Amino acid sequence: MTLVNLLNTKRKTNDIQINPMKKRKYFSKGVILGLGLALVLTIAACTGSGVTANVETDGQTPSLVADNNVVGGIALPISNQVIENLTADDIVAAQETVLGNIYQSSLASVVQIRVTQKLSGTDSESGFNFFGGRSGGTEDRFLRGEGSGFVWDTEGHILTNYHVVEDADTVIVVFSDGLEVVATVVGGDPDSDLAILRVEVTDRVLVPLPQSDTANLRVGQMALAIGNPFGQDFTLTSGIVSALGRTIRSGNSLFSIPQVIQTDAPINPGNSGGPLLDRKGQVIGINTQIISQGGGSSGIGFAVPINIAKRVAPALIENGKYEYSWLGISGSTTTNEIIERMELPEGTRGVQVIIVADDSPASDAGLEGSDRDVTVDGLDLRLGGDVIVGINGETIRTMDDLVAYLVANTSPGDVVMMDILREGGVSDVLEVTLQPRPND
Repeated sequence: MTLVNLLNTKRKTNDIQINPMKKRKYFSKGVILGLGLALVLTIAACTGSGVTANVETDGQTPSLVADNNVVGGIALPISNQVIENLTADDIVAAQETVLGNIYQSSLASVVQIRVTQKLSGTDSESGFNFFGGRSGGTEDRFLRGEGSGFVWDTEGHILTNYHVVEDADTVIVVFSDGLEVVATVVGGDPDSDLAILRVEVTDRVLVPLPQSDTANLRVGQMALAIGNPFGQDFTLTSGIVSALGRTIRSGNSLFSIPQVIQTDAPINPGNSGGPLLDRKGQVIGINTQIISQGGGSSGIGFAVPINIAKRVAPALIENGKYEYSWLGISGSTTTNEIIERMELPEGTRGVQVIIVADDSPASDAGLEGSDRDVTVDGLDLRLGGDVIVGINGETIRTMDDLVAYLVANTSPGDVVMMDILREGGVSDVLEVTLQPRPND
């Protein structure tokens, strides 16, 4: 059973089995050349200096062109490039300078978060079972844990993960110079696993971290994490953006978090709630979960995209909570077997509606769910039900597309036009008035 560890969770999890790779005793020339090229491109991107192409081809300039990203944006062509008069030492030194500058410029805005929860019973498994550093101490019938966070604005607001501070009785924010401040929890959103704290400081001006736009993020870009892994405060680790558009369960609610960033930058117990940065030092995500064999980093980490935080955090500051729009269905991405047996047009992609909740926006609009089960070659299929193929003119191809659109583009009370296909290929357009997500 594959489960995901929250970076600070109260849930017990079974770790997945991962086969560790043996260490290599040598590097091939090809590996060294590849690393050198990656660093050369990093220098060109970070310095903004021009480079001269010097490539001989059969009348064409070879280039690497990526497909459209899941989150958005189109990768630009990257031509083969030659940079003269740079030694290997120059290349490595340039990368070290970039990483060091990002760390130094971000450090004052990153915080360590210490939480304490008073035990109300004798159950040793209650309270914090953090993916968060030196946790689990039960002195004086208290549980303690650690996480990370960062300055959101100049008004004293700190952004972190919801599961870092959930049910905490005391929250302490520690700045990089050792200043400790008692924080209050302003609001939390279990669906996105985000929370806002507030601190009162008089001896400094708080500087928020700059924020990127994840709509322009691409796989392969540099990714840097600053946090407090295993209690080792204010640690920098680096890697790349490994994938985009992941959908994960928050671990705190029944709803999923869409458009999640996957990274191989090492994130470990204690990194929870800390920033994931790009090569300019801008926040691209909030570290929240890992897939792990033994609780530590295995190269698969997840961060809530900053674009979701941009929607959620202001509402938490203003109202203490964030309300999502709710459609009220359970569905799945269509497959070739479903398309064929429901006699839908060849090549149809969309979301098959399996269940429609009672008294939901979907039921009020007339959406219909699956009505029968069949078994084909040992595979159980649900047939019938409408297939959602578009919302407000935007194409919907997968369940992830549907969740992402609703989270990023709609609010309770919005009216959306939903393009559907019914069994047999009959098309229709339904007007749906979205409602707030139910608490249960």
